[in-house]
Amino acid sequence: MASSPVPHLANDDGVEKIFVGVRELNCMGARPPFDHPHVFLDMGSDGQILCPYCSTLYLYDPRLAADETDPPGCLTSPVEEAA
Repeated sequence: MASSPVPHLANDDGVEKIFVGVRELNCMGARPPFDHPHVFLDMGSDGQILCPYCSTLYLYDPRLAADETDPPGCLTSPVEEAA
């Protein structure tokens, strides 16, 4: 279970893989209005997880901070979430 806020990620560019610095995240597909149902994903002890809606593969990279992604710019802000 998440002990800190769970980041929301968007794959606007439609890349196959996104490297993240967390093992728990919410995937929304692309940003609204092109999003899919926002789904909580938990890698557990694995180093990767596939979104069942958009098939984005999220890969854990311990070199990244919790607020970093590769490619950059996939993390959404609370303002975007409210829109």
